[in-house]
Amino acid sequence: MEEKIKIPHPLVAIIPVAVLIAFLSVVITLFGSDSLSGGSQVALLMGMAVCVCISMGVYRVSWHRFERQIKQTLGEVSITLLILLCVGMLSGSWMISGVVPTLIYYGVQVMSPQFFLVSTCIICALVSLLSGSSWTTIATIGVALLGIGHALGVSEPWTAGAIISGAYFGDKMSPLSDTTILASSSTGTDLFTHIRYMMLTTVPTFLITTVIFLLAGLGYGDGAQLEVGEYTEGLERTFHISLWTLLVPLFTGVLIARRVPSLIVLFLSSVVAGVVALLFQPHILTEIGGGLVRGLAITYYGATAVDTGNASLNELVSTGGMAGMLNTIWLILCAMCFGASMVASGMIESLTRVIVRWVRSRATLVGSTVGTGIFLNITTGDQFISIVLNADIFKQAYRQQGYESCLLSRSCEDSATVTSVLIPWNTCGMTQSTVLGVPTLTYLPYCFFNLLSPLMSIFIAVIGWKIRKKQVV
Repeated sequence: MEEKIKIPHPLVAIIPVAVLIAFLSVVITLFGSDSLSGGSQVALLMGMAVCVCISMGVYRVSWHRFERQIKQTLGEVSITLLILLCVGMLSGSWMISGVVPTLIYYGVQVMSPQFFLVSTCIICALVSLLSGSSWTTIATIGVALLGIGHALGVSEPWTAGAIISGAYFGDKMSPLSDTTILASSSTGTDLFTHIRYMMLTTVPTFLITTVIFLLAGLGYGDGAQLEVGEYTEGLERTFHISLWTLLVPLFTGVLIARRVPSLIVLFLSSVVAGVVALLFQPHILTEIGGGLVRGLAITYYGATAVDTGNASLNELVSTGGMAGMLNTIWLILCAMCFGASMVASGMIESLTRVIVRWVRSRATLVGSTVGTGIFLNITTGDQFISIVLNADIFKQAYRQQGYESCLLSRSCEDSATVTSVLIPWNTCGMTQSTVLGVPTLTYLPYCFFNLLSPLMSIFIAVIGWKIRKKQVV
């Protein structure tokens, strides 16, 4: 029999969130971009501890209730953790097999001074889409593109805006992205269903963004392309660049189109990429592990480093394998435990009642979700936590009003994922401003994709395009 509990007052329910925010502020101040390596996880557990103490001490909620909710929540996310491990396998195998290097090799050669900004945006989108990481894209190819832009006389804030816009489009749409996986799993949405539904808001926003960068770049003249030459030479010298390697993403695309379960898609794609690595890049596998089999094994599970003769290019082609996903998995486990404790205590329900009280229509529901995602990015300083909390707060409201979970997952991504880089004290904002050497508030006005995404999400909700309710059987 389900234990009946007293729902806490909203002012009490907000206490664990306030404690979490306070701890995260300290963690971010002390550790900066390294806060995801343990500090944020500890802050989540502290917030959970406060929630449990208040519930058990004041409202007499039994510990067994928390245990049941935690077990249920972690059970729901178990497949997600397996997907993340497969993502680590895939990112390593796609890089070492030459898939990503081949795309970069041909991609950087399409740039010209007049089309530099739009090319930068598209290249970063492509690299981020394939790697699933906006951080890696910005810290590697993004830094190189910033240098090229400087040589061409392009304003640094404009270049930074193009880099970030493209990187976050790719991150948002990639099945390899941890934020995309987290948003889908937190709301109980199939990964590829989530991605397909996001296209309705994300593709129009990206098209508008590319038009803006295209028009802005037409006034620039000819300039040097030394950095592009160094990149292509380094890639050609290190990898066997071949269009045959692109059969791997083609094979993956076919599986996705046939709606094969995401876990199977990621695993099979990793296996095929491993075969391609054995055929086309045996010298790199030998360099990594001292032998083909050992090198391939390390590619799947561990960190890899390849010497291309170019420091920034070395950073780009290095991968973390499954081991590189462990911090994210750790964060998800702690975030899910915090969310489970908030649900078991009734505190999420208490906060949701306050928020939902203002929801009168489809537009206000989505608008509230988007606004809450941005607010959580500002207050918690981390996009992962914002996605989880936003999903927990609104999950019941969407269910009660009959909307499919993909609307909630899309709204979370359209807000929490893309706006994190626009906030100076958020881990994303701090990291990217440091990597690019451009202050957050300086590049913010030029991150058109990140600025337009929340507005597009609300606009689509207002007109009701492709927004459907569950069919009642």
